[in-house]
Amino acid sequence: DQFSHTPLKISNDDTGDVACDSYHKIEEDVEMLKSLKVSHYRFSISWSRILPDGTTSYINEMGLNYYERLIDALLAANIMPQVTLYHWDLPQALQNVGGWENDTIIQRFKEYAEVLFQRLGDKVKFWITLNEPYNTAYCGYGVGTAAPGISVRPGRAPYVVGHNLIRAHAEVWHLYNETYRAKQGGLISITINSDWAEPRNPHNQEDIDAARQYLQFFLGWFAHPIFKNGDYNEVMKTRIRERSLAQGLNQSRLPEFTESEKQRIKGTYDYFGLNHYTTCKLIGNKGKTGILITDRSWLNSGSFWLKVTPFGFRKILRWIKEEYNNPPIYVTENGISERGALDLNDTWRMHYYRSYVNEALKAVVLDGVDLRGYTAWTLMDNFEWAVGFDERFGFYHVNLTDPNLPRCPKASARYYSQIINCNGFPDPPLEMLFCHLHFLN
Repeated sequence: DQFSHTPLKISNDDTGDVACDSYHKIEEDVEMLKSLKVSHYRFSISWSRILPDGTTSYINEMGLNYYERLIDALLAANIMPQVTLYHWDLPQALQNVGGWENDTIIQRFKEYAEVLFQRLGDKVKFWITLNEPYNTAYCGYGVGTAAPGISVRPGRAPYVVGHNLIRAHAEVWHLYNETYRAKQGGLISITINSDWAEPRNPHNQEDIDAARQYLQFFLGWFAHPIFKNGDYNEVMKTRIRERSLAQGLNQSRLPEFTESEKQRIKGTYDYFGLNHYTTCKLIGNKGKTGILITDRSWLNSGSFWLKVTPFGFRKILRWIKEEYNNPPIYVTENGISERGALDLNDTWRMHYYRSYVNEALKAVVLDGVDLRGYTAWTLMDNFEWAVGFDERFGFYHVNLTDPNLPRCPKASARYYSQIINCNGFPDPPLEMLFCHLHFLN
């Protein structure tokens, strides 16, 4: 809230004060979900709404009541809630003492999670600790393009923040595993975001190495400690240490885990949560950081960073399988944006989902990827962080010029409901044939 009210931070000075007003539209939004025929709905809980000062000294019962009503409405509609504990909204009181740079936040996050497990855990069976920790660390505390907007120590702060995020995730996983799992019977893990990295020349070793380094710094930063051995990957450790020493420092800017922390972190997952949208190409740069390029043949979207590259979806799913010993995967975000004049006949979105779901099916059927579920981003147009309401990802358009904020389905809404109905993508002449593909939620 504070970040969005800071001048020049958000496009058009948009704020999330009301946004799509889901707070007052539970019934309407659940009806939309029912019409889509979804089996799951992913949403986040605002730490600030539950614990206004970030601690358990005061629990806001009105905030908890809202989530209870939403969860009850979803369960009544036979829709499973997928609940994210932290999707970037941190109580300001905690940011005032350093936020994720202050390691006392690990205990604060654990206390917050325990309130939710105690109050909602009997009804919620699918938890996500952190959404996109890479963006929290890098965008929030490195380049400052996301809340809290800090950019004073770009070479150090993101690694400190990432270190605390990983340790906080591990503590919350152990809390659930040791205290609540037996009674509540749910799943809990983390959602990591990553593009796929493609070498410009697949036969050039420098390009291959640059793409591998990109993946290890992006996806591997958080996945390697949790899904592999409790520690950062060697690509990161070597690269950051070398650059730190070259800058005249006497140690790496990347913090180190103690041996006990490594044991505590390793294996703190029940599934691999993945947010994926696009692909980039890498050119090797004589041992330095690879050069990012895009292919002009790739289709654009409403976001400068999002190119339509379905082939990368299958590749990153297969890479996760091979790199992390075939964990169960839930895709928790995948989608495409548009900008400018509204066109409810969003054929580009239907093309995107058809193409990407096709690649996901190939990953399952041909590559043996253990893909358990898929969640599209997103139900309706909403506040998209720094770009405000300029970029629209929704199946439903939200008319922000009308005080009632009416929702209107785009053509993709009906198409996506057919995908769900068939657990795969519907090819109209062969629709019934494809209905036996049972992997999508």
